[in-house]
Amino acid sequence: MTDSPTTAAPVDVFAKVRGHERAEQLAAARQADLLPYFHVQESPALPVVTMEGAERIQLGSNNYLGLTSDPRVIAAAHAAIDEYGTGLTGSRLLNGTIPLHLELEREIAEWMGTEEAIVFSTGHQANVGTLGTILEPGDTVVADSGDHASILDGCLLSKAKLRPFRHNKLDKLEKQLQRAQGDGGGVLVVVDGVFSMEGDIAPLPEIAALCEHYGARLMVDEAHGAGVLGARGAGTSELLGVESRVDLRMGTFSKSLASAGGFIAGSHEVVDYLRISSRAFLFTASAVPAAVGSALAALRIVRSDEGPVLLARVLDNARYLRQGLEDLGYAVLQPQRVNPEGAVETDVVTPIVTVTVGDDWKAVLLWRALFDAGVFVNTALHPAVPPAGAALRTSVMATHTREHLDRALAIFADVKTAFEAEHGALPGPGLHG
Repeated sequence: MTDSPTTAAPVDVFAKVRGHERAEQLAAARQADLLPYFHVQESPALPVVTMEGAERIQLGSNNYLGLTSDPRVIAAAHAAIDEYGTGLTGSRLLNGTIPLHLELEREIAEWMGTEEAIVFSTGHQANVGTLGTILEPGDTVVADSGDHASILDGCLLSKAKLRPFRHNKLDKLEKQLQRAQGDGGGVLVVVDGVFSMEGDIAPLPEIAALCEHYGARLMVDEAHGAGVLGARGAGTSELLGVESRVDLRMGTFSKSLASAGGFIAGSHEVVDYLRISSRAFLFTASAVPAAVGSALAALRIVRSDEGPVLLARVLDNARYLRQGLEDLGYAVLQPQRVNPEGAVETDVVTPIVTVTVGDDWKAVLLWRALFDAGVFVNTALHPAVPPAGAALRTSVMATHTREHLDRALAIFADVKTAFEAEHGALPGPGLHG
């Protein structure tokens, strides 16, 4: 101990939490009861939920196949608790691996068509733990500007040189790959398969061709593609016929697989290296048994004869909602034309149907009007979207009926009429994928 007088740090480390750029907006939103976040859902994630004491059509969930309420998935969670308890109280490396983990990893690898797979406790950790391990100072990572935040976090953690390119712009990607040739290290391109805010997909055949030309590896985040796209639901890489040209594929259990967690599928040598080197894998507690058991049960449903029926239903619902919103005059993306390798050109609508609003406050006001009328959607504001790109993100489930969607569209119609009379016109149709 020292007897010298205490001295204060020149700056309070907590100073940044006061007066930050969003503080005034946050305070105003709370004052006006317009904060679109942290609302409490008091029922399971069904097409219609109870939220803060009222029934609302749920158009803000990633429960794409509606499997969180499937009796078989629920039973599998109960069985896992009965067999292994509520938690494993240790990392996978030590005492946190159970037979369900091994079954899940084996079946994910079969589903993805890869040599192996590794399961992480969260999807965020899967990206951070993989990118922060595979990349190192001296390497270069080329990332789409629309990539998920967990990808950016992993890139920053790795201390590799980050070269971002404008969303889905192949000429910008090629320019960054050309620049990376002089960086001196390995090069990894990482993109979302389905982009979580926009709902559009990456042009993977062209991206894979550029990676091959410039000697780069390719990783695809299939969080919103796995369990949604492709004949067997294996994601954007399957849909576009480039599975063999993608080196690593990431996915989550918190969307179509009705649980929580994440995975990386790839070659034996990469997965084995992650098992012994990824700090996000080694130094975090294993997922609780119920999460592992329910993910495995959901995966088995996707891979069964029921899978194609559920996949077709969710995509049909997405087309129906997208067309309905466009017919009402909302600004939504057009179906995206794609040319899968070895297949006929087609168009794609994903379960994410985003309504562009533009102005942050208009987006929040529109969200509130829909919420009060009985529809819950997600609100995307900068920096989740570009400046002046505020949007309402809607998403559908296979378990939504036409009655659910028609009721929601009727509410969207009534709200739009009243909203534009008070706040001015919203952006109209004409956005292209």
